[in-house]
Amino acid sequence: MLCGTRASVEAADAVAMRLRYFLPRYWATWVGLCVLRAIELLPFAAQLSVGRGIGRLIRRLPLAYVRIARRNIQLCMPELSPEGQADLLDRHCQSLGMALCETAITWWSNDQRVNKLAKVEGLEHLTAALAKGRGAIMIGGHFTTIEIATRILGTVVPLNVVYRPTKNEVLSHTMYTSFSRHGKPIAHDDIRTMIRALKKNEAVWYAPDQSYRNKGAAMVKFFGIPAATTTATSRLARISGAAVLTYFPERLPGNQGYRVIIGPALEDFPGVDAVSDVERFNALLEAHIRRVPEQYFWVHRRFKGLSADYPDYYGRDSRNRAPVPNTNPN
Repeated sequence: MLCGTRASVEAADAVAMRLRYFLPRYWATWVGLCVLRAIELLPFAAQLSVGRGIGRLIRRLPLAYVRIARRNIQLCMPELSPEGQADLLDRHCQSLGMALCETAITWWSNDQRVNKLAKVEGLEHLTAALAKGRGAIMIGGHFTTIEIATRILGTVVPLNVVYRPTKNEVLSHTMYTSFSRHGKPIAHDDIRTMIRALKKNEAVWYAPDQSYRNKGAAMVKFFGIPAATTTATSRLARISGAAVLTYFPERLPGNQGYRVIIGPALEDFPGVDAVSDVERFNALLEAHIRRVPEQYFWVHRRFKGLSADYPDYYGRDSRNRAPVPNTNPN
């Protein structure tokens, strides 16, 4: 009787949650999802064309994200002239627009369509890592192709995708449902589930390159500038014994589709120093960013410090926050 009552309560909660998705505050989200669903039906070349148009519009709007991207490009690409930086910002905004269309492919297209667009290089490295029976940690970066890249990887190997739920319940539900169809979603703070997946000799993908100011953070240089960074990859590898491999995507010119590159397992990883491990990864990440700089996610405020006395690189685009103690042992 108790089990029946509990099941009834859970069913009622599920119904209430779904009804909440249709509250007026989500109507604009539903319109956006309908537009994306319509875009998914277009030929690939038309999708990218629509995406570039959206990107040109983004570039002309007075958005904080555009100002943040401009500032990041100035910080990370000082060797470019002002004209070169402006051109990179233009191309980056177009890449953002294309990313919206790629999200439509990620969420609703079948594996056959995705596979036709993708070239996977280095799969033998992942096969070799999994042959050791301890799982594989796939680390990448926040590129504008992040959605389609994880979908591509999920078509060639059973994949656990570490993600951060959004505050928008409808988008979060849509994202989770998509991940569940093509892999196993893991919340970004669910370390135990990550370890269990690795112990079962599965692949776990995540991107550790965004600002991180919680326990275990350290100031590690990114493009020569200290940035608050997680050192969790070293701990996860040490606990699980899993190999650590890089996974970097690239949107190819024209309408050729995508290339995703699985690197060989990092040797002597983790090392004796977690910060040195992050520096090794950052060097590899920076090299790939320089290959396709317009495709990196420059709209993130990457250079936020661990304490209030850290330089404020973003001015009015910085969010108010309480100071977080600097946990860098150095």
